Amino acid sequence: MDKNDGMNYAPKGSFNRVVEDGVFQFAVIGLDHGHIYGMCNGLTEAGGTLVSVYDPDKQKVEAFCKSFPGVEPAHSEEEILLNPQIQLVSSACIPSDRGPLGLKVLDHGKHYFTDKPAFTQLEQVEQARRKVEETGLKWGIYYSERLHVESAMFAGQLIEQGAIGRVIQVIGTGPHRANIESRPEWFFDPERYGGILCDIGSHQIEQFLHYAGAKDAQVLHSKVGNYNHQEYPKFEDFGDATLVADNGATFYFRVDWFTPDGLGTWGDGRVTILGTEGYIEVRKYIDIARDASGNHLYLVNGEGEKHFELSGKVGFPFFGAFILDCINGTEKAMTQEHAFKAAELCIVAEQQAINITAMERPLA
Repeated sequence: MDKNDGMNYAPKGSFNRVVEDGVFQFAVIGLDHGHIYGMCNGLTEAGGTLVSVYDPDKQKVEAFCKSFPGVEPAHSEEEILLNPQIQLVSSACIPSDRGPLGLKVLDHGKHYFTDKPAFTQLEQVEQARRKVEETGLKWGIYYSERLHVESAMFAGQLIEQGAIGRVIQVIGTGPHRANIESRPEWFFDPERYGGILCDIGSHQIEQFLHYAGAKDAQVLHSKVGNYNHQEYPKFEDFGDATLVADNGATFYFRVDWFTPDGLGTWGDGRVTILGTEGYIEVRKYIDIARDASGNHLYLVNGEGEKHFELSGKVGFPFFGAFILDCINGTEKAMTQEHAFKAAELCIVAEQQAINITAMERPLA
């Protein structure tokens, strides 16, 4: 796992199987983003059986098959979609294509698990809502910065236990290393990747809704900019937004592509959660200048100050719960509306955003 490149950051956990081999078979269509490796790690560790993969780029398929021995390359999307043994299709295709692919997957009677952002247009979210209602199938979204981070998962558990009382505010930061030279062409086109608030901002909004226990929120203000990548005029390397939830909790987040080369990981992602009886700070990937490992959580409440090191201690329960939801028709891993609402709000934030660098004027 490459700690210096967020695009290829694919956590591995312990095996915590919820089904026996062969009971839940899944396949992959679309290898455009490296998150697919983390998605498949999570599903296979939970007992899912990865049987097939398709991408038009044969080199990507060859590399993928080396990481997942036993998976068979498919000759086309249709070969996977028409296979009655496959229960779920997972995808990390280009973001603008993820919604249309999901509609095809559900139309073929299979569940869908896609990388974030799951959609780049509000119309795609509504189409997905209607298709899920029509078919009764699952449309899972890989919000990895919570679901695949043990300290972030533990923060949710502490909140559920009442460790900090009622959550009233969340602050999230999601800096990323750009690694411009390794990025594909679509990475710089907001029509294809959705813009910075839709793309990496989706992680932030999902975790806010979860930690605050909110079902909906309003985007009060958002802005984007391109401060340092003028060679890609449509690219956005900075964004932030302010939201208020339906239960009164507030949220500010910042996302950017300015991780310096001296940092020991691809991004110093953090979240601070303020409650009526205490607060939590999560340092997801590094504790700078102190500990190169990630998964640090700090808790302060009426009982005192505590520091938790959580790597290897929490696991990634989402994946097993999601497999069981697909099998049993339940919603224990994540409700469908929560997944869609986070996706919807990040698009709203992007669409409403002020472009601050476009407004720049020279001083008189």
